[in-house]
Amino acid sequence: MGERDPSSPSGSGRPTADPTAVVADADVLAADLLVGGAAREALDHVRSHSWLTLVASDPLLDDAEAVIAAIADPALAVDWRDRIDETALTVEQTAGDHPALASAYEGAAAHLLTFDEGLGSAQANLTLQDHLAVSVRTPDAFARLFDAASLYEAEYEGDYPGPDRDPRA
Repeated sequence: MGERDPSSPSGSGRPTADPTAVVADADVLAADLLVGGAAREALDHVRSHSWLTLVASDPLLDDAEAVIAAIADPALAVDWRDRIDETALTVEQTAGDHPALASAYEGAAAHLLTFDEGLGSAQANLTLQDHLAVSVRTPDAFARLFDAASLYEAEYEGDYPGPDRDPRA
């Protein structure tokens, strides 16, 4: 889909967070495809709105593809990767960085969905805030708290038009 060059507010040293950009960690991406549940519900919010963007680096997508291949089927993993490469905004990341955190940083994403309790801890969130303006949540928390109408009206002129895409298309 392309690459984003996030702007940085003067003096802060961290990208300005885009509240319409979402990163899903490899565990969430795999669960969305293979399990459903909260991961699918959370990502359906993103897929249902053309003005929301799923952001990911190649290493993040590589990790998810490997999980899908190991748990399910290598052919399914390849098909999934072909599909997500068409829909996700791809960002670069520095080798060795945590793929989900790097994706959030490089893509200036305001939301990071993960099942990793270490990333979602209060301590990790405090530490991250010095470097990146991101809200780290589990998929179930995001699905429960996400309010598309409020976000749309805060980011765009006019009334919220409702979902404009089929999340299964």
